[in-house]
Amino acid sequence: MSRQPLRRVAHRIADAALRSVDPGRAIRARVRRRGRWLTVCGRRYDLNRFDRVLLFGAGKAAAAMAQEMERALGPRLTNGLVITKRGRGLSLKRIAVREAGHPIPDDDGLQATQELLKLAGGCTKRDLVFFLLSGGASALLTAPVDGLTLQDHRQTTGLLLACGAAIHEMNAVRKHLSAVAGGRLSRLIGPATLITLALSDVVGDAIDAIGSGPTAPDSTTYDDALAVLARYRLEDDVPLAVRQHLRKGAGHRIEETPKPDDPSFTQSPRQYECIATNWLALRHAARQATAKGFRPLILTDGLTGEAREAARFVVAVGRSIRDHHQPVRPPACLLLGGETTVTLPAGSSLSGRQAAGGPHGDHVTAPSGYGGRNQEFALAAAHAMEGIDRLLLLSLATDGDDGIAPPNRPAAAGAFADGTTVSRGRALGLDPAAALDRHDAYGFFERLGDLSVTGPTRTNVMDLHLLLVESRGQSPRRRRSAPAGLNPERG
Repeated sequence: MSRQPLRRVAHRIADAALRSVDPGRAIRARVRRRGRWLTVCGRRYDLNRFDRVLLFGAGKAAAAMAQEMERALGPRLTNGLVITKRGRGLSLKRIAVREAGHPIPDDDGLQATQELLKLAGGCTKRDLVFFLLSGGASALLTAPVDGLTLQDHRQTTGLLLACGAAIHEMNAVRKHLSAVAGGRLSRLIGPATLITLALSDVVGDAIDAIGSGPTAPDSTTYDDALAVLARYRLEDDVPLAVRQHLRKGAGHRIEETPKPDDPSFTQSPRQYECIATNWLALRHAARQATAKGFRPLILTDGLTGEAREAARFVVAVGRSIRDHHQPVRPPACLLLGGETTVTLPAGSSLSGRQAAGGPHGDHVTAPSGYGGRNQEFALAAAHAMEGIDRLLLLSLATDGDDGIAPPNRPAAAGAFADGTTVSRGRALGLDPAAALDRHDAYGFFERLGDLSVTGPTRTNVMDLHLLLVESRGQSPRRRRSAPAGLNPERG
């Protein structure tokens, strides 16, 4: 099978995965109203018991989730407000949609969060409140604690993004700098009945890590936040006010974030549901791979670590399938999900300076090159696959926005790589090794026509990596047997 048909197969598999975690689809499957009765993930609510039904939310999928909730609730919905990333807003009837900066917080996010908190602050036990949460909420839901400024948040976030910290480490810090994250929004909503519907963008689907857990009990502490700064040697780089605040918390001079025994969780009705996950996307990818004649093998939904190291591992497994028919016989589709990291050079920070002419005014200046963890994953895989046939990799961010794009260029979801990628790059006068060293994968793949550009998908369940392994000398045929590595009961 030539490179282009194989890419079409990869696209079809990725499309099936993305459709399965579409926010509207997830809401429709789990939220149903019949007259006065509302069913949410099997739990029933009598809407006549409430004076108001309010809806709030934050994240890259917030507007799409809100649109479907507006349809489900109909005239029962009183009003609401959601905050989403620029370019992902929608025009809704009863719910205000605000757009703000991501991944670096900005003034629009600060003002929108203040508006949301004002609406949510007067809730009573006669209110039913929905909170729609998805990846990106940590930056979009911006409310610095007393004594900190937006600039403190921006600088700290930029340093955390650049140092290679995992998302749960980043959020341990951000939760302790925020007046709304780490369960504090639940406390503000108080006696109201609160239902949180979340799309998980974190490994393990930990509810207090998704979007920094504004409505979930926080499992981390000020000591944990300080430990993250120490681990990545950021103590002297973050603003002085941030260091002082975290040290006050560790010294028990200011209140901790709400824990499971907080009255807002023990004395007020709460329901929290993850309605779309990376594992769900992998399951549907596996089904589509089977339909296209490939034996699917799901390795994990928890891939972490440096992108380039993870890529080399995936290629090594692919070579074992190709050469030894282990752990599955070709034609095969190896599937992995998770969230890898890219550590930028010492002293780097995604500072939030705007790249002139960006499509939405939301692209930060790259400290070295352009791209993201999925494009770096693909470029590292290309080096490992150099000269090897019958392998094709697609690595993409499920939100359609992988890292930083150059000014006036579209955001890429990720990139393709195969055994010819490196040689084709050199034939165009490019230096694949230098591009990897500079973390500058976007320009390399753009010249080759190997970027995957989906546009905003309005969902976000981490990353998807798929590696197609062809049989020797033949195109894969449609199989009827059950897909290997697929457990239909999980997820």
